[in-house]
Amino acid sequence: MAISKENKEFIESLIDYYISESESYTQIAENFVPEVESIPDTAFGIITGCVYSGFLQAYQNQQQTPSLEDMQEFNEIIKNHAASIKKAIIEPNTVEENKQESEDSKLEKDD
Repeated sequence: MAISKENKEFIESLIDYYISESESYTQIAENFVPEVESIPDTAFGIITGCVYSGFLQAYQNQQQTPSLEDMQEFNEIIKNHAASIKKAIIEPNTVEENKQESEDSKLEKDD
């Protein structure tokens, strides 16, 4: 079973949302200094964790359990957006550019 189109769109919307709010997650990560060594890596982890939580919640709301194939596909989606997420964290003023890159990567995956 592969991730449904609706769930993929939901994941993509979550990624877009967290990219647009990346500055907030960077501020959260800053609260953990000196316990964390890398603020950008910590913010990335928080964001991807939130997207993952949303992914699992979507399945739970549908009374389903993601398969191993679904989990692998989810990981691919995150990998395909990792550069955009990192860029939003490191260069928060380029959120609109990141949003466009995210939309472009969606189009490439649809082709």
